[in-house]
Amino acid sequence: MKKMIFPKSLKKGDKIAVISPAGAVDATQLEKGIEMIKSRGFEPVPGEHLYTKFSNGYNYAGTEKERAKDINWAFNDKEIKAVWASRGGYGCQHLLQHLKLRNFSENPKWYIGYSDNTVIQSYLIKKGFVSIHGQTVKTSSFGVTDESYNLIFDILKGKKPKYSFKSHPFNKKGNIQGELVGGNLALIYALLGTRYSFDFKDKILFIEDIGENFYALDRMIMSLELAGVFNKIKGLIVGGMTNMGDEKENQSYDESFDEFVYKLISDRISKYNFPVVFAFPNGHIKDNRPLLIGANVKMKVDANVKIDF
Repeated sequence: MKKMIFPKSLKKGDKIAVISPAGAVDATQLEKGIEMIKSRGFEPVPGEHLYTKFSNGYNYAGTEKERAKDINWAFNDKEIKAVWASRGGYGCQHLLQHLKLRNFSENPKWYIGYSDNTVIQSYLIKKGFVSIHGQTVKTSSFGVTDESYNLIFDILKGKKPKYSFKSHPFNKKGNIQGELVGGNLALIYALLGTRYSFDFKDKILFIEDIGENFYALDRMIMSLELAGVFNKIKGLIVGGMTNMGDEKENQSYDESFDEFVYKLISDRISKYNFPVVFAFPNGHIKDNRPLLIGANVKMKVDANVKIDF
């Protein structure tokens, strides 16, 4: 197994590119997040098409060509030390065939995002680089906890995360370590069978999602099973599952961790013996603990859960 590369720690004054690789954003939605970057002593540098809008069945932040231009600039400009996605939504899949890492390999930098950005992070893993599965810039204006961002800045400054919390009733006990892969379940599902899909062999898989019908989520989990994913992984971490099913019928619709969804997943994977963590605080939720996709992680599941990078 090749050794994954961690980007260098940032120092005061370093430049952080803010780009929109997927959905469109308004400047007002990023004001708080950009000011937060400045307040930490870094210089936010907007991509040329950060606020561009292109409607083509969905409101994208520019055409494929424009969005690809921004992410390739951010990845390869030697003055940029980290790249922070403004938001997710949909559109990152368009960029996979256009990504270039000419100077990135010589000057690796942190990529920060989640949701649709899962596909960018899968690409970076293929190339041997660790990235941060954490809040986007836009969500800072949506009531996300300060700690969600404090922990990201800790990582940027060189501190690896360690987490400890009470075990969930659906958890499966175990003590393992391995490379962490995954992110948004819908995007993991969308990449299955492509050359951009994660390599699941002996990995610890993380999944989270938002806004899916119960049957659609079951279909995605079923597809992972049919693809042999659960026969390959060493462990599973299940994060936020929110806004699931019908808002009028699901009493847990606004909860971060939907218990019905957890039971659905738990039942589906009951025949497998790997350790499982439910209710990890990462995903489309207000209190989000960043994860390092591609990094080695130690996971101990007992009466309490410990996850250390």
